[in-house]
Amino acid sequence: MTSTDVRKDAEDSGPSGYAAARLRLLTEGAQSGPPRRAALSELTDDWLTGLFAAGAEGLRGVSLIAVGGYGRGELSPRSDLDLLLLHDGSDADGVAALADRIWYPVWDLGLALDHSVRTPAEARKTAGEDLKVQLGLLDARHLAGDLGLTAGLRTAVLADWRNQAPKRLPELQELCAERAERQGELQYLLEPDLKEARGGLRDATALRAVAASWLADAPREGLDDARRRLLDVRDALHLTTGRATDRLALQEQDQVAAELGLLDADTLLRQVYEAARVISYASDVTWREVGRVLKSRAVRPRLRAMLGGGKPVAERSPLAEGVVEQDGEVVLARAARPERDPVLPLRAAAAAAQAGLPLSLHAVRRMATAVRPLPTPWPAEAREQLVTLLGSGQPTIDVWEALEAEGLITRLLPDWERVRCRPQRNAVHVWTVDRHLIETAVRASEFTRRVHRPDLLLVAALLHDIGKGWPGDHSVAGEIIAKDVAARIGFDRADVAVLSTLVRHHLLLIDTATRRDLEDPATVRSVAEAVGSQSTLELLHALTEADALATGPAAWSSWRGSLVADLVKRVDAVLAGDVPEDPGSVAPTAEQERLAIEAVATGSPVLSLRAQTEPPTEEQPSGDPEPLGVELLIAVPDQAGVLPAVAGVLAMHRLTVRTAELRALDLPDGVEGSVLLLNWRVAAEYGSLPQAARLRADLVRALDGSLDIAGRLAERDAAYPRRRGVVAPPARVTVAPAASRLATVIEVRAHDAPGLLHRIGRALDEAKLRVRSMHVSTLGANAVDAFYVTGPAGAPLPGDEASAVARKLEETLRG
Repeated sequence: MTSTDVRKDAEDSGPSGYAAARLRLLTEGAQSGPPRRAALSELTDDWLTGLFAAGAEGLRGVSLIAVGGYGRGELSPRSDLDLLLLHDGSDADGVAALADRIWYPVWDLGLALDHSVRTPAEARKTAGEDLKVQLGLLDARHLAGDLGLTAGLRTAVLADWRNQAPKRLPELQELCAERAERQGELQYLLEPDLKEARGGLRDATALRAVAASWLADAPREGLDDARRRLLDVRDALHLTTGRATDRLALQEQDQVAAELGLLDADTLLRQVYEAARVISYASDVTWREVGRVLKSRAVRPRLRAMLGGGKPVAERSPLAEGVVEQDGEVVLARAARPERDPVLPLRAAAAAAQAGLPLSLHAVRRMATAVRPLPTPWPAEAREQLVTLLGSGQPTIDVWEALEAEGLITRLLPDWERVRCRPQRNAVHVWTVDRHLIETAVRASEFTRRVHRPDLLLVAALLHDIGKGWPGDHSVAGEIIAKDVAARIGFDRADVAVLSTLVRHHLLLIDTATRRDLEDPATVRSVAEAVGSQSTLELLHALTEADALATGPAAWSSWRGSLVADLVKRVDAVLAGDVPEDPGSVAPTAEQERLAIEAVATGSPVLSLRAQTEPPTEEQPSGDPEPLGVELLIAVPDQAGVLPAVAGVLAMHRLTVRTAELRALDLPDGVEGSVLLLNWRVAAEYGSLPQAARLRADLVRALDGSLDIAGRLAERDAAYPRRRGVVAPPARVTVAPAASRLATVIEVRAHDAPGLLHRIGRALDEAKLRVRSMHVSTLGANAVDAFYVTGPAGAPLPGDEASAVARKLEETLRG
């Protein structure tokens, strides 16, 4: 039976005919989705128009209006009928009688009714006092009666809304935020409220209201489809339960999935989550735009006065190569070329997360459209930017979601698609699989000072549950995926092996600690054999805690933490034979020896700059090699203050140190003197590298004391106030016990920042310590440095003195 036949039956049979036609429309299944909602609205329109015509004979200046969801023509099986009887006030008794002639038949059929009787002035006054009423009137649709009266109210209400938008939109935003606080986020709930939860139908309606204000508009792509999907699910929920409910309860999900022709309840939830994610992201972007527009309106008169009436120019502050901040967002620089810069999405995302700023929608869409795929394996910069993004703490979440909204995450990591929006039917878990992985990385960023390889910790956090998109044991499947992903993003074989071990055994410590007898030597030996090394154990311990904390409040406690720590201590004792070796003597290369001899002969530093590139890949067998950084070799006659001088000069020239080594060089026979060799890899924060001659000249001045590095750096810091952004965990300085027989090893783990190595070098210099060798690495946003130091006599420091130096250095870095 067609919708036309149904409507004809209703017209022929009166109210009882409407009820029968309505039942057939909802049960025969000939139509579903938007066509059925539209047909039900049209059927109801015809019935109510008939009731109005029968009761309004002789009345003038009155009209019947559908508002809210019914006004949009979107009636679900158990939706309320939202109606307004509008009149000009000339015949109050006649209007009251007409209202009874309409309302009572609706009630008699058991339909929910939200009704009101008002004049245009009353309607506008009520809308001005009640935001929900005003939102409903924005969707007002004429049903019957005086069309001019309806049109006049619609015009007036829209004009009121646009005029009052600067006041009403913040109220609407606050209303949405309060509702989200009460109902939670639709995209993560196991029993979500399709209407009230954040990302639900109420938020979609709020976005329509914002668009109607002409002040801002939501991202359109996918929004209508997301809204339609939630409405379809609500229709199926009404039909399967026979109730006017918006909560998708667990016991009803299989029936709802079957009504929609879906495979199972998990497939249903995944579609609901995907729709909610689109609406939530659109809401974030839209409310951000509203705030920017309102702020701009507030400051524009003052700016115009200051600029003599000219148009204000938006300030653009550089963040990274090709990335700038403008109006509180991260946007692409004018010179950025996404089509030539495959690392740009990760660089922009890392810069945004580090600065605690949102990624501009326009920037993300431009990159999604223009950027070419990364080569396999990824260049070093791409890997480092990913680590920086993952280690940025809470801001990582919003930036990651912005990339995901435009499909950039699955292009970077194709395996992500299987865990995207995947529900976890476990009361302990509060997130979907993908959000749990990001939450774990956020938690792991708090532990980067506890481990020697924070980059491996953060990537393991991102991948530890990646196998949940595959059948079988997710740890076993995840190990295979992690090997592939780690190799693709450019880790070497040793690191790939560590990452795959961490993913395979990410549940090993918590399961063993809570389920096995730790006094049994076999238990500890089995864990030691699975883990393999102390460094992997250290990473696994941090990953275990981050994973548990990101799961939910029930997954971690001080008791569980103490059990895991006890197990780790026992396993570490078994693995204690793997003692770090002292830095041995390494034969210099011909170039290093040449520089050293020249430094001795001239009595001053000499250096060379040489670009490093990665070899061509299978996907890029020809063409320009990918830049890896610039190798900086410096030979300096052994003297005090070399480390702070070199580090300070590099910081002055805005060079980022990615890796650094310092060691005393053995000179050839017959050459007298002592030379320190510094082999560093550096990169420009933005712009081009300085010339080697300029670096050398500044280094000479720094060593002879004529260049005030500390003052220059302080002036620059004062000129550029610190940005709000990620709050990094405090620096941690420790003494590695028994790490070397020839020197004391001081380990520094800190947030990488301009001048960090200069500050460390100055502190060690002021403590009258000699740095025999140094191994510095920057892993994402984390600096992990080891300094082999001795006292003035060349011997390791006594234990108490070493601890005091470590405490003093930690205080300096935290100050």
